Amino acid sequence: MRKAFARYAVAVLGYNLFVILWGAYVRATGSGAGCGNHWPLCNGVVVPHAPAVNTLIEFTHRLMSGLDVVAVGLLVVWAFRTFPPGHLVRLGATLSAIFLFTEALIGAALVKLEQVAQNASVGRAYSLSGHLINTLTLLACLTLTVWWVRHDTAFHFRGRVAAWAIPGLLLFVLVGIAGAIAALGDTLFPAHSLAEGFRQDFDPAASFFLRLRLLHPILAVMTGGWLFIFGLLYRRWALMGLVAAQIAAGALNLLWLAPIWMQMVHLLLADLVWITLVLAVASSLQDRVESRAPVTPPALRRTPTPTPTEN
Repeated sequence: MRKAFARYAVAVLGYNLFVILWGAYVRATGSGAGCGNHWPLCNGVVVPHAPAVNTLIEFTHRLMSGLDVVAVGLLVVWAFRTFPPGHLVRLGATLSAIFLFTEALIGAALVKLEQVAQNASVGRAYSLSGHLINTLTLLACLTLTVWWVRHDTAFHFRGRVAAWAIPGLLLFVLVGIAGAIAALGDTLFPAHSLAEGFRQDFDPAASFFLRLRLLHPILAVMTGGWLFIFGLLYRRWALMGLVAAQIAAGALNLLWLAPIWMQMVHLLLADLVWITLVLAVASSLQDRVESRAPVTPPALRRTPTPTPTEN
């Protein structure tokens, strides 16, 4: 049952990646207002009739999100039926459900407040940042749910591992927020050449979405360097490889003026880096806990008493 649960938890994590990518596609195509400001209905009806393309894109995202609620709900029920009280898998599944619920609330607020499509207000930047933080937290909870199936030990953020891990996690969240703002700027104010894009970035009259866009590559280099060193210190080769791939994808995304398919690749790699980082931190902290576990000296170990035998 635990093996089956672990496979299902991995599948739910993978499905959430797909939902996140489709949500980014909704933003990149400007389809966020495809259902108007109606939620959970779409243009005032349950199923839109003869929908336009942007309506179909947004409605598909809502259907996928609804299926996600069912999938995570089953994850919680299965966790409570399979694992004993107090087991960390129960905690991970419950937290996943909570942050999926807040994810839906944020999405609904974006629609009702009309902070979608071509909206370029400051409020959308704050909403976008909150949405990104919630999404990363949801992915972390789902990832730890998978991790705790085999590692039923709580870890504590102390010591040298934590000194490297905590800044890495925070830097990744910051670069993620900057990346979301940069991606929205690319969608709202597309540039037809790299030179035009740089002129937009340095134009004092440009939208703050464009003026903040330069922060993303700067933070990306800082975060990539930090995570690379963390990977070297604790031999997390998968993390290092994904960080290198992500930086290369970011450079290509910039040079190619952020086509939608490249934005999807860039986002997928970012999510994979985040999942791998969460696993690397959990593994490193687990190693620390195990290395500090008391070991019974040989002199104090009990040896079996020989059983007397008849001659």
